[in-house]
Amino acid sequence: MKLFKKIKKNKESTLKCDSCESEYNGIPLCFGSDFPDYYYSVPPNEIDERVELEKSLCVVDKTHFFHRGRVTIPILDFDSDLYFDIWTSISPENFEIRMDCWDSENRKDFGPYFGWIQNQIPTYENTINIKSIVIEQDPGIIPEIEITEENHQLAIDQKNGITYQRAKEIVEFILKLNNK
Repeated sequence: MKLFKKIKKNKESTLKCDSCESEYNGIPLCFGSDFPDYYYSVPPNEIDERVELEKSLCVVDKTHFFHRGRVTIPILDFDSDLYFDIWTSISPENFEIRMDCWDSENRKDFGPYFGWIQNQIPTYENTINIKSIVIEQDPGIIPEIEITEENHQLAIDQKNGITYQRAKEIVEFILKLNNK
């Protein structure tokens, strides 16, 4: 996953990556993927003709529809949360509804939309094709993804929260992945 932004917080003044020894002011808490994993099944020389991609919407071969949202994992003993901006599948019918209401002031009144997670989230086992719903937010705010897959650790962590220490372990693991 790609690091999107770093959010500065007060608990630690710096975080040093054990892998690359880079230092971060505060702990980076927002990670994401630029594309649904299915995107990578398209040969690079065919992407222009087979993939339609907007900032938060993606269509492959006019038959596979995806939209982007945010999984929020509360950090119980910290003043911010851990975020994963990822992709889920969406039915063609719901994709059309999302397109129609995208710029509407009342966008959050539409949905929620059922979908399957379309990115592997580091440190969580088998997140591809786990159940989720996407809940619209006000225009300009990324939709929220609620994991609905029963007994999956990501759903459990989203519901119950994690400790700062666990969040730090996840962040350090992702930083190591990004520096390989």
